[in-house]
Amino acid sequence: MNAAPQPTIVIVPGLRDHVADHWQTHLAADLDVAERYDSVTVPPLERDKLSRHARVAALDRMLHQVDGPVVLVAHSAGVMTTVHWAQNPTREVAGALLVTPADLELRLPEGYPTTQELDDGGWTPIPRRRLPFPTVVAASRTDALGGFRRITGMAEVWGARVIDLGDVGHLNPAAGYGPWPRATQLIDDLLTMTSAHQPA
Repeated sequence: MNAAPQPTIVIVPGLRDHVADHWQTHLAADLDVAERYDSVTVPPLERDKLSRHARVAALDRMLHQVDGPVVLVAHSAGVMTTVHWAQNPTREVAGALLVTPADLELRLPEGYPTTQELDDGGWTPIPRRRLPFPTVVAASRTDALGGFRRITGMAEVWGARVIDLGDVGHLNPAAGYGPWPRATQLIDDLLTMTSAHQPA
């Protein structure tokens, strides 16, 4: 009997798109070298960068360019792009790893979009419905863009398993994180979890 095909990892960046030393950028490169999983990254928008509709549409286009099973790996506002897309999914997803979600309902630190800009862009309210695929939320206890209690509360209604990352800030270069090898481990764990729920 043929083994099930390995999923493609679809990387969903936040509003700042592609940062050279970001862990998602390193993950894509590492997966390419290891040839363990294929990966693709949702490309940056040329316009309407704060439009939730445009971000969700870009993710949807990418998902329909990939054959076979997919796993979403999102960070920051990319988590919210993923959650909004999942309210009306247009294809099956094997699972999602949602890392340090940005709480776009509350005021973000200086240098980030304002609450009004996010409201105008259609990001609020954050969907609070169970997601239609197995999900892991990796949450930081020291994230200025998302308080641990609120994020874990969202994870609960999404039906997600929570991983407590501890003191990692927003898990971005500003917090001292470039490469983050644990991402691959969490993807492996997620796929083990999803296979355990498959019918025999």
